Amino acid sequence: MIFRSRRMGVLCLFAACAAASVDGAFEQAGGRASIVAVETTKGTFAFATFPNDAPATVEHVLTLIRARFYDGQRVHRALPGFVVQFGDPQTRDQEKRELWGRGGAAASGKPIGVVEITKKRIHKKGAVAMAHMGNPANADSQIYVTLEDRPDLDGRYAVFGQVTEGDDVPAMLEVGDLITRVYVRP
Repeated sequence: MIFRSRRMGVLCLFAACAAASVDGAFEQAGGRASIVAVETTKGTFAFATFPNDAPATVEHVLTLIRARFYDGQRVHRALPGFVVQFGDPQTRDQEKRELWGRGGAAASGKPIGVVEITKKRIHKKGAVAMAHMGNPANADSQIYVTLEDRPDLDGRYAVFGQVTEGDDVPAMLEVGDLITRVYVRP
């Protein structure tokens, strides 16, 4: 009887963990993935974060989201079959279009300061990661979403999330498309 009860308990625990999983985003050490929604003029997509694998990155991005940093920005990079990227506050100004995605003003001004690249999180289609200009510790606010599997990016950029809803939306985005709102779902 005890053996059967233990086995049932293990099976119930396994079923509960499987039900809580969001495409593998439920963190194994007990951390809970935040779900971030990105509303654009072409539709909405959402991604789950990986707080156990990239805790500083996730916290940094969530802090920017709560401060409404991304609201009203525009996509500044869109390469079919590669990535779509946003997170440059200069994109709010159409007259600065030639500067979008470039220079010190293309970020929040507060780099993450640590490197959280792991072999566990790879650049499969829908990976959400931090862009940087050569040094991963200097990644700040620019986020990209991979539009196809991109193993050539593995080991070079911190993947901190995975698209879980609206996976067709990032591929529809073009340079200049508006990011109307980014928020953490309750």
